[in-house]
Amino acid sequence: MRNLSVTTFIHILFSVAIVILLATFTLFHYWNKDRQKIDEFKRYQLISITFLSNLRLYPSQEELEKLYEELHVKPIPEKETKALEKKIMEKGETIFSGGSRQLGRVRVFRVDGQNYIYVQRMSYNLLLKDDVPKNFFFEIAVTLGVVLIALLLLIYFAVLKKLYPLKKLHRQIQRFAQGDMNVEITYEHDDEIGKIAKSFGDAIKHINQLSTSKNLFMRNLMHELKTPITKGRIVVEMLDNEATKKVLIRAFERMNELISELAEIERVTTQNFEPNFEYVMLSDIVNESRMLLMSEGNCIDTSEVKERGLATDKKLMVLVLKNLMDNGMKYGKDKCVKVRTRDNMLEVVSKGKPLEHPLSYYTEPFSQAEKRSSGFGLGLYIVDSILEKIGYRLGYRHEEGMNIFMIVPEKQ
Repeated sequence: MRNLSVTTFIHILFSVAIVILLATFTLFHYWNKDRQKIDEFKRYQLISITFLSNLRLYPSQEELEKLYEELHVKPIPEKETKALEKKIMEKGETIFSGGSRQLGRVRVFRVDGQNYIYVQRMSYNLLLKDDVPKNFFFEIAVTLGVVLIALLLLIYFAVLKKLYPLKKLHRQIQRFAQGDMNVEITYEHDDEIGKIAKSFGDAIKHINQLSTSKNLFMRNLMHELKTPITKGRIVVEMLDNEATKKVLIRAFERMNELISELAEIERVTTQNFEPNFEYVMLSDIVNESRMLLMSEGNCIDTSEVKERGLATDKKLMVLVLKNLMDNGMKYGKDKCVKVRTRDNMLEVVSKGKPLEHPLSYYTEPFSQAEKRSSGFGLGLYIVDSILEKIGYRLGYRHEEGMNIFMIVPEKQ
């Protein structure tokens, strides 16, 4: 029940209510039918006893007329008697029979929906028409049932109409969640749904303002940092002390790396980001990643990489592999890494102690197990964000003194 949508719950609720109502009136119909049969039997039993006992006393015509009135019966004129008797013989259905040879007999026939009473007692042969007033109790109950069902259906459609704006609101929120930042959430009425729509609309405007401010800040920050870094890099080239020069060059290179990583974070984590999928060879990705690292070849072992084709965003996959190899060389005991393929996975292996925290800890931005001067804590965050966008996930295991980071297809 907890996972049922409101609309489905209303469908079920009203369906059950209507079924219960129909079942109630069906039971009432059969109960009323049985009750009518019992009442009919009692009535004709009373007529039988009354007529047979009174006819024994040879009543006058006035007394018979009074008896007819009390029992709600009407005598059939003699000119119609023969035709009716013939009709009874052909179509008549006996629904009651009472009396005896000594007392006389009373039989009730039904013809074309009308009941006729035939009384036989000595010299009396009476053919009477049952003229009891019709009881409209069942018709009233059926009418009431139809009105109740119609009322339930009216309420049902009114509730659905009232809830329809929720579907529209849900679609608008989904569009926003999928990256449509310009969606406008509107609702005409000032009811609870209207207040929810207004709150979401205000939240979307606030989020858009924050996103715009963040993007502006990031772009200004990267632009402002590029200029002093470039100037500093030019000045460093003029230094004569090679040791100092090397340290400063590395510092400026790390600053450039940080700016590039921040730019990639901004691009990849936007809602409307779409990767550029193409068919590339794994060897091309590995080679370009090594070139980005500008590292000595003997620090990266790619001998166990089996060649195969991938349908992926080449630029992003190169960046992922570069970051994983960079992390392995920074934090590995021997500052070297091995890249290998295993089944459908691409693995980056380095010597070292197992991670102190779960992998999710390291995929948060600017998080590190300990303070290190050699990194900014963005590598695995970028890796995880990119892999999520291109249909992969990041895995980790530690075995035989090796930290193994795995690039695993999402469907595996």
